[in-house]
Amino acid sequence: MAELKEKLRADLSAAMKQRDTAVTGVLRMALAAVGKEEVSGKQQRELSDDEVLKVLSKEAKKRDEASEAFRSAGRDEQADSEASEAEILRRYLPQQLSDDELSSLVTEAIAEVEAELGERPGMKQMGQVMKAANAKAAGRAEGGKVAGIVKAQLQG
Repeated sequence: MAELKEKLRADLSAAMKQRDTAVTGVLRMALAAVGKEEVSGKQQRELSDDEVLKVLSKEAKKRDEASEAFRSAGRDEQADSEASEAEILRRYLPQQLSDDELSSLVTEAIAEVEAELGERPGMKQMGQVMKAANAKAAGRAEGGKVAGIVKAQLQG
């Protein structure tokens, strides 16, 4: 069984004992999302830690987007609630890469693809560079952010 899923369950139990309703609600939602992902598809399966991280990352991103939507609609109380839920989920995610770290990681990925191709990759090879860069980032950066830096470096 995935260690991260077990940690979520243990933390849920601790939060329930402490009567921390905010953390309890978020962890229940996270475990429900993991369970839903486990039964999606043709047959039930156990998620690996990496897959659980992807689910948690997706849920945190949903909370961030909802928070922005509430804030733009002038509903600050709901926006704060969504933002705090996202923060609780981020406790379980790896530390995000800084822009400088991400930029150097993309440079390494471009160098790897260049070694494979024998020439500097262009925009046509963006998919190959993205694949290498996302493998290096391993959930520590958003795909859109990685894509922006890859595109900038391939064009410039």
